Amino acid sequence: MNHFRVRFPLASATLVLMCLSLTTLSCDTGGSTEADRRGVGAECTVNTDCTEANQTCLTNFKGGYCGVKSCTNDAGCPDGSACVTHTDGTNYCFLVCDTKSNCNINRSAANESNCSGSITWADTDQGKACVPPSGN
Repeated sequence: MNHFRVRFPLASATLVLMCLSLTTLSCDTGGSTEADRRGVGAECTVNTDCTEANQTCLTNFKGGYCGVKSCTNDAGCPDGSACVTHTDGTNYCFLVCDTKSNCNINRSAANESNCSGSITWADTDQGKACVPPSGN
């Protein structure tokens, strides 16, 4: 019987153990879609908290919401998001979703978004979008 011994540098072994021990956090440094990786739907308090050019912090939502401002159709939004007409009359790219878990990759538990069908699509109906509760 052959036995193999795998050696990891201490930093790698520590990282592997940390990833294995975390059950509520992901060790993935990016989201599952381009929109997640670009911070669409992320928490914010001011525009500079949003990571991409042309993102605006919508502060009328609890925890804020980074949306790509002034889209005219879904093609102008990162993959995983779609163009929504917001109640302020401006279009923004919002995350699209099937379940609530799709909405909170870049949000804390205190400021979770919901997967809602109560939105106005600027282009094609995508089903549901991630929308946090109103309020500060």
